[in-house]
Amino acid sequence: MSQILSDIARPRLAIALGDPAGIGAEVVLKALADPAVTAGCAVTLVGTRSLVERLSKHCEAGVAGTDFPWLDVPLEPELESQIVAGMENAAAGEASFRYLETAIAQTLAGQFDGVVTAPISKFAWKAAGHFYPGQTELLAERAGAERFGMLFVARSPHTGWTLRALLATTHIPLRQVPDALNPELMSRKLGLLVECLRQEFGLETPRIAIAGLNPHSGEQGQLGREELEWLIPWIQQMRDRHPQVQLNGPIPPDTLWVRPAQAWFGSMNHGSASQFLASAPPAHDAYLALYHDQGLIPVKLMAFDRAVNTTIGLPFVRTSPDHGTAYDIAGLGIADASSMSAAIQLGAELTRQRLARVR
Repeated sequence: MSQILSDIARPRLAIALGDPAGIGAEVVLKALADPAVTAGCAVTLVGTRSLVERLSKHCEAGVAGTDFPWLDVPLEPELESQIVAGMENAAAGEASFRYLETAIAQTLAGQFDGVVTAPISKFAWKAAGHFYPGQTELLAERAGAERFGMLFVARSPHTGWTLRALLATTHIPLRQVPDALNPELMSRKLGLLVECLRQEFGLETPRIAIAGLNPHSGEQGQLGREELEWLIPWIQQMRDRHPQVQLNGPIPPDTLWVRPAQAWFGSMNHGSASQFLASAPPAHDAYLALYHDQGLIPVKLMAFDRAVNTTIGLPFVRTSPDHGTAYDIAGLGIADASSMSAAIQLGAELTRQRLARVR
């Protein structure tokens, strides 16, 4: 029993180091240099150790992070020689793809309880011949998950309030969004969100806000008919299907994020505006945005250095920092590790909750 409790207290996380030409290894090493980050988990680095040691010379954490256990993924000398800090190319894309493949396979085999991923370049993946919209889709494919979603989570340093935003559609062109959205897709995403809020966050009766698609949520069909034709009827059906969940929407996209911003930054002392916000309902437990930028522009405005991307619907926990490879500062040792630290800590927290339920 003590061993089981110990396993739950310190879940095993694989950290895939992402694109080696970007800032992935740097932010991982910096994050792991903080004892508070590793206190709640046992981490293993998944990547090419010799490459990290070569490229991390300017990281303020030095190579101290290499003292952690490694699942080394060796590269052919010719491939490794093509990887240079700040250079986006097929070699770096191939390396990052192999790192994630290895982390997924070993997690599914039971070696790890969850996966934390550093940023990759979608362009570099395609240059290497791997045609996936992103890491999320590869994770879902290899795990056999047909229902999955991108949930962004951040805890405010100002108020302690937790922001949770799920995207209904992810990495597709904006012009494809109206055609991709439909009641079936929305039902899958909402179901995943409700399950996650209950199982991962302990919210049995959550309040969820659902965005409209068009300006002013269509304004009674004057600015688009999607709300009238299917979104509003679908929300009513979901209220009947999930009677213990409070669903509000469709909320106009330009006002959807007012309450979350106030909850994130705290009370605003600006006369009538403060009085209005004080009398309005509290912020929701989660927000369902209909497309990528509708959700991520406000999330990054509030929590750029703290937001964590977690893939829900997988048989294991996956978290990732909410930023990219930052090639422009790769190798300079100046990258901010806050989001990676948050990703590791949230990964450990959610994995502990999963293990506790199973055992």
